[in-house]
Amino acid sequence: MMSSNASSSMALAPSHAHAVTPLTVLCTFLALALLFLYRTKATSSKKTQLHQLPPGPAGLPIIGSLHCVVSKRPVFRWIHGLLKDMHTNILCLRLGAVHVVVVACPEIAREVFRKNDAVFASRPLTSNTELFSFGYKGSILSPHGEQWKKMRRVITSDILSASMERRVQRQRAEEADHLIRFVYNQCNTSDNSAVNVRHVAQHFCGNMIRRLVFGKRHFSVAAGAAGNGSGPGPEEVAHVDALFTLVNHIYSFSVSDYIPAAWTWMIAGLDLDGQKKVAKSVMKTINRLHDPIIQERIHEWDGLRKCGDKREARDFLDVLVSLQDSQGRRFLSFDEIQAQTAVRYVNIYYAAFPIVLTLNCLISRQ
Repeated sequence: MMSSNASSSMALAPSHAHAVTPLTVLCTFLALALLFLYRTKATSSKKTQLHQLPPGPAGLPIIGSLHCVVSKRPVFRWIHGLLKDMHTNILCLRLGAVHVVVVACPEIAREVFRKNDAVFASRPLTSNTELFSFGYKGSILSPHGEQWKKMRRVITSDILSASMERRVQRQRAEEADHLIRFVYNQCNTSDNSAVNVRHVAQHFCGNMIRRLVFGKRHFSVAAGAAGNGSGPGPEEVAHVDALFTLVNHIYSFSVSDYIPAAWTWMIAGLDLDGQKKVAKSVMKTINRLHDPIIQERIHEWDGLRKCGDKREARDFLDVLVSLQDSQGRRFLSFDEIQAQTAVRYVNIYYAAFPIVLTLNCLISRQ
């Protein structure tokens, strides 16, 4: 028979065999980290051999020159200093996992935009653009690919067609009349006859695009019943504020967009610079105001398809909803319509500046 001491030692053997010391864990972690750095360096050296990059500063491991973007302000002066110190007109900065090429020469810029336009035609992938475009379903913020080509065909052939331009010309003229009437009322009713040109220009752009996209100037019934010469209601103010916040944050700098893909799991639930919170707040406002109108319009056109009836498209949303594929089904999904109606407001940024100049001229003549 086996003694009690022997049996107890055999019972303890498995537990001693599986014991792991902290030193073993630390050595394993260091070995994996060194292996990752070695493979990353080997992969980057192979890519460098295949595609020769322009000269640039030697950055730190993993983050590259990302720390300089935060510490050296303003960034453009730091970049111009690098170009001057390195005696070059083209520079490559490695910001985390992203290579940023800086060009300071007209000849090189012409080569980039003309000869190699197909290479540089795509758009950068960021967390904000993915959220604002509903997963890159629209045309403006989507990278170059099949989805971008699909939405571009819709825009060029249906939205920006000559017939649609003639159809909405009356609405644009009416909105210009509303603008003049509102400015006139402001000049007559205010004590000092001062007009906030920025406020007027922003809401003129918002009213114009709401009229072209949704076919109405106001979201709320009360604001619409107040008259065309009245100012925007609370829903319209919240809408325009959200849209301009969207424009300001589309390509704003965010640390998470430059972290290598192998390390994104470490910050998946973090909001390092508050960008996600702002973007989600903007999309919450836009979805709250846009979605009921889109759903109502989809339901209306689905009913027309079932009855076999047709009517002329009155606005851009009608065009997007009424498109059909070869089998008679709706051509664009709900997400694609959402994305396209949202990104149309990006044009506000480009339209606001000349409108401000025009308003200054009009108001100064009063």
